[in-house]
Amino acid sequence: MREHTIEFRVRYAETDQMGVVYHGNYAQYFEMGRVEWLRNLGISYKWMEDNGIMLPVVSLTMNYKRPAKYDDLLIVKTILKSQSSVRIEFDYEIHNERGELLTIAHSILVFVDMKTGRPTPPPDYILEKIAGFEME
Repeated sequence: MREHTIEFRVRYAETDQMGVVYHGNYAQYFEMGRVEWLRNLGISYKWMEDNGIMLPVVSLTMNYKRPAKYDDLLIVKTILKSQSSVRIEFDYEIHNERGELLTIAHSILVFVDMKTGRPTPPPDYILEKIAGFEME
């Protein structure tokens, strides 16, 4: 399962005076998708951090196609793009309930050892989960 989707409604507080989602909120939407992608895989950020691994975002690019608006039902699709020695990359798509593509994005995250603050290879339990995708 290289991809996972979540759904939620845009809250009023996430919009500007025109009822359009403020651009800075999209990073949170992508994080929500990524956290649930990992959780669906059986991995939680909390568990990783409790075991000494952080996963900070080092790059995020977005391309806005159409605005998301107050009370829209958003569908965030999170797609594993690649995983290498110390990093993992995701692509994202946000659609509204009418199926219109609103935003696309790409993020790069790096596995970091919390004790040293240095990049580290992903733990074996993550590699094992991701390796299963190659057989799909």
